[in-house]
Amino acid sequence: MKMETETKVVDTDVVVEKEATVLVDKDSPPLPEQVPEKKVKKIAESISFKEESNKVEDLVDPEKKALDELKLLIQDALNNRQFFPPANPSPLPPAKAEEEKENPKVEEKKEEPIAEEKNEEPESETEPTEAPHALIAEEEKIEENPADPEAKSEDKIPEVVEKIKETIVHEVTSPVPPPPEDPVAVSAEEVKPVVSETPLPLPREEVSIWGVPLLTDNKTDVILLKFLRARDFKVKEAFAMLKNVVTWRKDFKIDELLEEEFIIEGLEKAVYLHEFDREGHPVSYNAFGEFQDKVLYSNTFDDAEKRAKFLKWYIRFLEKNIRKLDFTPGGVCTIVQIIDLKNSPGLMLFKKELRQSTNQALQLLQDNYPEFVAKQIFINVPWWYLAYNRLISPFLTLRTKSKFVFAGPTRTSETLLKYIAPEQLPVHYGGLDKIKGDQEFSSADPATEEIIKPTSKHTIEFPITEVGVGTLVWEVRVIGWDISYGVEFEPSAEGSYTWIVQKPRKITSNEQIIESSFKVTETGKFVLIFDNQSSRKKKVLYRFKTTKSA
Repeated sequence: MKMETETKVVDTDVVVEKEATVLVDKDSPPLPEQVPEKKVKKIAESISFKEESNKVEDLVDPEKKALDELKLLIQDALNNRQFFPPANPSPLPPAKAEEEKENPKVEEKKEEPIAEEKNEEPESETEPTEAPHALIAEEEKIEENPADPEAKSEDKIPEVVEKIKETIVHEVTSPVPPPPEDPVAVSAEEVKPVVSETPLPLPREEVSIWGVPLLTDNKTDVILLKFLRARDFKVKEAFAMLKNVVTWRKDFKIDELLEEEFIIEGLEKAVYLHEFDREGHPVSYNAFGEFQDKVLYSNTFDDAEKRAKFLKWYIRFLEKNIRKLDFTPGGVCTIVQIIDLKNSPGLMLFKKELRQSTNQALQLLQDNYPEFVAKQIFINVPWWYLAYNRLISPFLTLRTKSKFVFAGPTRTSETLLKYIAPEQLPVHYGGLDKIKGDQEFSSADPATEEIIKPTSKHTIEFPITEVGVGTLVWEVRVIGWDISYGVEFEPSAEGSYTWIVQKPRKITSNEQIIESSFKVTETGKFVLIFDNQSSRKKKVLYRFKTTKSA
């Protein structure tokens, strides 16, 4: 019943994707008939988990045109410093603005006395307003010529009043109060606006993203194709997304974040990067079941400060691994994410803090890391995740959801082995890689996969052609267990007896890897015998090598 439910989820995503294709075709202006066919093909490739090429020569004409247009927009933005505009405007324009504000005030002062000169009849009203300033000036003139200190006769009063009027008219009609100094200041200030009108051009802006400077080499094409594909090759939307990402990276202080050290005890078990898939993509593992540990959960999600620290830790983890990708055309520039839901029943549904942090991380990834996930494989999927998936689906794009792969507990190993080789896959996920501890084999030693048919016996042979070469070492793993296993050695010498190295026995569900060794003393062959009495086929993984004796 679980597998039927999972199949329905995938089918639902496919149907929605087809509907989205129709909407995209309506919006695509260049080719009314050809573009829909190409976009339908792209969607089909995405559903089958096959990535598009990041080489320019492999693009169709509309995609090449969109890439060229995006480059022109970026070039113009870099030349005009639109990614990081100056925080404060240059000092010259404000100075010019202040002068423009001051000049109208002088003109207003000129206009008011002109109105008063036209109406010279009400002199008694204008004298009180300007008298204090004028009288001070007149007193200074009187003190300079103290001929008669007691001369305060009425005959001199009219002359003083006329002089006050002349002083008022002279001060108001003068353009600037200090006549000898103002022409020099004005001439100097008049030169500044001329310079401000033609400011010196600023140097071209340099912007880097994920360690790749924009518009410097062909790595830029790979970066820009990520933004174009995330926005269905709509150039303006892709350019707006690129600017938003650059701004977010500056505000989030990504470069400084890479230099910091974040230590959250136990988190390396929940989120880690390990080896590669069959196409060379780095594989990132996210084991939510580890958060059942109350101490780890408390240290990571207990309060807002810890959740913010976890988010920074995860972004730093992602950034450091992205810097290891190959952004050259034809290189691997995406990762595969494994989401393990084992031992996490209802964890994300009922744990509010984890749910909030997960949604926030997903939103950041979708907004600021376009097209970095080649596949997202959900394993050990429980029944409750279907409800949770419906909650987060509105926050995800159709293209993102088309990359999802779901596998229940009984299909986890089988699903992972489709994408990851046995020597690269950790033991607890059905592979042969022990990750830590002493082991005879490494991830560089390739493994072989064979199918054991239902209700049949299957043999694997290890030939020995030389004597005294050392010890033969092998390891075997059966996916699906419930099978018997035995080992025999058949010497090549005539008349020799077959040796029973391992009596047939049942492989239990608790056994992960069967490791064996045998010292080579004569030529012959080792035969591994598998007896599958069940009605289902099994998959066997094995590898062997000889080691020299000390």
